[in-house]
Amino acid sequence: MKLLELTKSRTIAAPPEAVFDVWMDPKSPGGPWFDCERVIINPVEDGLFYHVVESKNELWAHYGRFIAIARPRRIQHTWVSKATRGLESLVTIELEARDGKTEFILHHSGLPDDEMGHLHDGGWDWILSDLSASFAPDAATAERGST
Repeated sequence: MKLLELTKSRTIAAPPEAVFDVWMDPKSPGGPWFDCERVIINPVEDGLFYHVVESKNELWAHYGRFIAIARPRRIQHTWVSKATRGLESLVTIELEARDGKTEFILHHSGLPDDEMGHLHDGGWDWILSDLSASFAPDAATAERGST
């Protein structure tokens, strides 16, 4: 089976420590675990996570294990979901300080190179846009998901 790799990056208007903390905290707007239907997360090396998101009236469960956590520079974990076709894929996040901001680089490897695997492209774009927006100057008054 041919496998897919994705790399996404965003410059975020906050220092790496703040970005790292939002990413890892399920109660922080902008992080991937925020506003999920269900979240169980043990953010330590060898800790497990499970979260369920709703998309297009369907629930999508995601599972994984944290491999490396080096605040504020690096997070690495496995990733399994219906969209990986049950394959264990790998997410690696690097946070680099740049002039008071953070270059956030996400690399997702081991995805199936099919329609389901490619769904991660838009999913990660949405999550990284939400993360970046949570540090925008007007983010304190904005509500996630408001129209």
